[in-house]
Amino acid sequence: MISYEDGMAALDWLHRAFGFRETVRLAAPDGRLSHGEMTAGDGLIMLASPTPDYQGPKRHREVCEQARRWSAVPWIVDGVLVYVDNLGEHFARAKAAGATILSEIESDPPGRRYRAEDCEGHRWFFFEKAGR
Repeated sequence: MISYEDGMAALDWLHRAFGFRETVRLAAPDGRLSHGEMTAGDGLIMLASPTPDYQGPKRHREVCEQARRWSAVPWIVDGVLVYVDNLGEHFARAKAAGATILSEIESDPPGRRYRAEDCEGHRWFFFEKAGR
């Protein structure tokens, strides 16, 4: 479950950038996303906009020095790992859609992978499935 300031926009962005497939979109009376679901390969991602006061990681870094410091490294902090079939194509799609690329494709152990941030600063770790 991942919280977004603008869950409706996040559903669209995650599809465009990372190729996730939306399966559920439920709006609260005020128009915020009360519950959304997306498939990512064999996995399921749930997201919502919890309250109007919520700040995503990117916006929180703007006002919090400590968050800015721990976000200065490209590592995944409270992120999501997703296995993909074709890492090169996935990387190109994410980059073209405006994802913040935290690392280029790396091929050393533990496997081919890259790291990226989404539209609100949540971090994602994409690994290529073995055998590719």
